[in-house]
Amino acid sequence: MTTQIAPAPNDRGQHTSRSAGSGHAVEARGIVKHFGATKALDGVDLTVRQGTVLGVLGPNGAGKTTLIRILSTLLKPDAGTAVVGGYDVLRQPKQLRRTIGLTGQYASVDELLSGAENLYLIGRLLDLPAKRAKARATELLERFSLTEAAGRPAKTYSGGMRRRLDLAASMIGRPRVLYLDEPTTGLDPRTRNEVWEEVQRMVADGATVLLTTQYMEEAEQLATDLTVIDHGRVIADGTVDGLKQQVGGRTLQVRPARPAELPEMVHCLADHGIPATATDTDLLAVPITGDKQLTAVIGLLGGRSFGITGIDTAVPSLDEVFLALTGLQTTSLATTPQSAEESAR
Repeated sequence: MTTQIAPAPNDRGQHTSRSAGSGHAVEARGIVKHFGATKALDGVDLTVRQGTVLGVLGPNGAGKTTLIRILSTLLKPDAGTAVVGGYDVLRQPKQLRRTIGLTGQYASVDELLSGAENLYLIGRLLDLPAKRAKARATELLERFSLTEAAGRPAKTYSGGMRRRLDLAASMIGRPRVLYLDEPTTGLDPRTRNEVWEEVQRMVADGATVLLTTQYMEEAEQLATDLTVIDHGRVIADGTVDGLKQQVGGRTLQVRPARPAELPEMVHCLADHGIPATATDTDLLAVPITGDKQLTAVIGLLGGRSFGITGIDTAVPSLDEVFLALTGLQTTSLATTPQSAEESAR
């Protein structure tokens, strides 16, 4: 599903929109939403800084899509408040819609129109002059590798091609706030990279992006900040590095010159109250909380004349962070899309 109603360009070809005085493009407080007896969102607070990408992570049923639909005025919350681009979601929905773009979990294009006609039509509906609408359509068709299929009816497109066209449609008006709900599910790696490049280009131009994804690589590649939702509640938020530190800190990895000495090295550190383990790859792994402890470990080992051929530090992967926070296993492939209500549950 694509929704994109952006402000009309002014006479200089630039878009005008209100912005939150706080420097936040999106601010939500205490958002609650029920579907029957199921509480899909249970008091969600969310802040997205202007000109950044906020990645929203969570297992299926966490409430991510429901939150997106509320922030894009497609659903009304049962409680709570939200302001997007300076406009109140409940009191100023018409004005708000003129500042946002949305790519939902389902590709939705006019199958009877060609790819170029789909994008041109949306551009004209956004009040772009005919020449600019055509140029923007041509530009996005090229960026999403759809130029060769531009003149074909969309009904002849593959699922991946429709998805790319849907993404292009959400971006054609250069919205100031863009919602991407699992945008690259089902796309091949090359096309996924094209989407990432376009998102980064938009953010560089000042746009703000709220991204839900089940690809940890995607979140790490694009997101400035992360919010993790589970069972309708925010369970963690912060920067990517901050969440990694919060979950597991750093691990010092020492490669001994003589792997047979690993047990002795473990005992040496244990005698000084420092826990360490020997890995299957002949490394000494030591959890550390700071540079002072790292220096102490190396000093102890060097003082005992243990030979060392390599030293490295590692932080938890985003997959490990997600697992630790939610207790669920992540997957490298997105799951089958669900309806908004099913996804919320």
